[in-house]
Amino acid sequence: MSLEFSADSQNKITAICERYTVSGSKQPAVLATLHLAQKEFGALTDDALRLVARTLDLSYAHVFGVATFYTMFRREPAGTNIIRMCTNISCMLRGGYEVLDAFEKKLGFKKGMSNKQFQLVEEECIAACANAPCAIVGTKYLLDIKPEDVEGILADLTANPRPESEVV
Repeated sequence: MSLEFSADSQNKITAICERYTVSGSKQPAVLATLHLAQKEFGALTDDALRLVARTLDLSYAHVFGVATFYTMFRREPAGTNIIRMCTNISCMLRGGYEVLDAFEKKLGFKKGMSNKQFQLVEEECIAACANAPCAIVGTKYLLDIKPEDVEGILADLTANPRPESEVV
């Protein structure tokens, strides 16, 4: 199956390339274009990565390397609400793993998995150490989370989904 960007996405990619092309290379436009592809196609499949590589005139290996390096990119479709739970040192010391465990128990699946409504991701750091443990859902930071907060967080997300925002 061969994917193509929508006309709107093509216009956005043109603007991205005008802004980020350096010395003729479109490598600086990779991140923004990958975000756009993920938003349009739901995940960065091999076909989506080939399309990004072809569109930016870059090697598939380079685009694949970038897409698989960053945790914000998905190779498979995810739930509407992606819960990015930090377990770095500050969060770990203040109960991050206990909160992650509470999410796993309430959701009924382990980190790295998803259903149509939720995906649970363990993040290395989300830069909110002063309010550890913390997580991000969409563009909202959840701060000072305790295991007993998880049920309420999930109920709120069920009633008010927070999908990933458009980055580009």
